[in-house]
Amino acid sequence: MAQEDFENAGAECMRFAAPGRVNLIGEHTDYSGGFVMPAAIDFRTVAAIRGGSGGIRIDSENFHETVEYSATEIPSAGRQHWSDYPMGVAWSLSQEGIRIPGFELSLSGDVPLGAGLSSSASIEVATAFALLALAGREMPLARIALACQRAENDYVGARCGIMDQFIACAGRVDHALMLDCRSLEYRLLPIPPEVRIVICNSMVKHEHAGGGYNTRRREVEEGTRILHRFRPAIAELRDARETDLNACAGQMPENVFRRCRHIITENKRVEDAAAALERGDLAAFGALMVDAHRSMRDDFQASCEELDILVEIASTLPGCCGARMTGGGFGGCTVNLVRQESAEEFRDRIRERYRMATGFDAEVYLCRASGGACRLA
Repeated sequence: MAQEDFENAGAECMRFAAPGRVNLIGEHTDYSGGFVMPAAIDFRTVAAIRGGSGGIRIDSENFHETVEYSATEIPSAGRQHWSDYPMGVAWSLSQEGIRIPGFELSLSGDVPLGAGLSSSASIEVATAFALLALAGREMPLARIALACQRAENDYVGARCGIMDQFIACAGRVDHALMLDCRSLEYRLLPIPPEVRIVICNSMVKHEHAGGGYNTRRREVEEGTRILHRFRPAIAELRDARETDLNACAGQMPENVFRRCRHIITENKRVEDAAAALERGDLAAFGALMVDAHRSMRDDFQASCEELDILVEIASTLPGCCGARMTGGGFGGCTVNLVRQESAEEFRDRIRERYRMATGFDAEVYLCRASGGACRLA
């Protein structure tokens, strides 16, 4: 059912929106207690909700499918279906002691699927805001983000960190957000008005509920255990220094050492990038983006040929201040900071040259940093 038809049928409904996100720098650092710098983008999921007659009915306009569940026996695990994301949120909120009544929910969105722009967190956060309103309950933004992360970790089975859900809750127009993923403290960083965020979708899809993403996380955890034995104060990889890592190099498999080196150096890059944004130094910020891409490609080995080609092309185009892959990796998108006056030419030229190099037609999105989740009039 189209969302407009849903809203025009039956009892009055409430509508909520939550954005997708792009991570400017700080990749795979969130689940090790580190630093990230995402920005919410002007793509979003809209959730329309109204009370049901005792059951749960969820409609997806994007998947052209409707599913039904019992409200009295919410499953405790997903079934590898798109409905796992909203149902996981219902399950997670019930773990918080929030009674979820029967409801009808309609989901519609324009966040590209499988592109690394966090369509899943957008769905989760929009659903959480809708269910909380229906239940007549309120929660702090950080607690909502944690409940949505639990849904994705424990219900869907994707071991993501807190970044995606947090920025979907707390994004601010024209700002990035530097988040400490351990304390959940954050500070807002102005994005200079003379640049646009340009996202290039390689059209190579990835799935987070398994495969390379979860493998990388296990490697990081293995390295953290070795470092903790060496220096017990290292509770998470964010606590380790490069000198600690080098001291333990002989105790780690090469792949584990390189994964840890990426994260340790990436945390420093995020801190340096925040300082660069605060002083308006786009050249320094762009250089850090390039270094971050090399680290993801070489040490974390989560890039792919298509992403590398996009970054290489972008670096030769006028007006590009910096480019890197973004998201969990193994496909998806690159993020580019491009001067406003060059953004449209950049979009056209990178599409043309990427098609010539790969045969794929990249989707290119000219974005601005947007606000977090909200109720719609």
